[in-house]
Amino acid sequence: MSEHPKPSARARDLVRGAYDLHVHVAPDVVERLIDDLSVAPRFAAAGLGGFVLKSHYFSTAERAAVVRAAVPGVDVVGAITLNGPVGGMNPLAVELAARAGARFVWLPTVDSANQRACTASAPEGARPPMWAQLQDELRAEGMAADPVDIVGGDGGITEPTRQVLRVIAKYGMTLATGHLSADEIGTVVDAAVEAGVRRIVVTHPEFTSQRVAVDRQRELAAKGALMERCFTTAYTGKVSWDVWLENIRAVGPEHSVLSSDLGQPFNPPVEDGMALMADRLLAEGFTEDEVHRMAVLNSRRLAAADG
Repeated sequence: MSEHPKPSARARDLVRGAYDLHVHVAPDVVERLIDDLSVAPRFAAAGLGGFVLKSHYFSTAERAAVVRAAVPGVDVVGAITLNGPVGGMNPLAVELAARAGARFVWLPTVDSANQRACTASAPEGARPPMWAQLQDELRAEGMAADPVDIVGGDGGITEPTRQVLRVIAKYGMTLATGHLSADEIGTVVDAAVEAGVRRIVVTHPEFTSQRVAVDRQRELAAKGALMERCFTTAYTGKVSWDVWLENIRAVGPEHSVLSSDLGQPFNPPVEDGMALMADRLLAEGFTEDEVHRMAVLNSRRLAAADG
């Protein structure tokens, strides 16, 4: 993948104002293609509205505030992911992240019980996620966090999860489902709606450890959740482009949102991700209105960009 495609001018214009809701850039504990202060001006130059700083291990709220101040013209959004290093399902960590300006909360990813138990293999030739080696190293050092449970033995969400959802609702944050299983996602989406959470996104449902079936995606969409269609899931071979595209068609563009999940050193420039997806979708017969909805309108809604 040394030769990456370049977005067309048409695609660049079509995604103008979009937010990339899933970006992995430095500083981080694994190698990244670019740092946050360097990528922000590129987003501004490309006419993109902003991006969400994703870390599997730390809150990015303070980083986002620094970049916003240093680089006017692009909205950099802070987030927190509820893995072991922040205490798992820790409502206090979410409360403080919210007070520091975070707008996104990912449920557990690398430390989710589902991810830890996953035995599914990616297609031959797929690139493994960069965090996989770090997780192996931590495990070898005896420092791996315990799996973070979302659902209890009674089939309902745990009390810490309920508390986290209340904090998300209180601050109007966006809930992202992380690397939960399809059953766990269904349970937590129901609980989130009940708790008053207004913005819910199902994190890359095509990802290897999730593979949420289309009928389940439709059920979640009917409850108000958007399905996140990540560029890297298909680009790195974890799922075929055909499956990625067919899932969008089957569930509906109105229920999908585009995100890149970029920042890895072997992948295209982060600021190209949204437009590259637009080019792919247009080439496959999606209309400009459909692409604009997925890339711009739905991403801005989840980023709370328009109030």
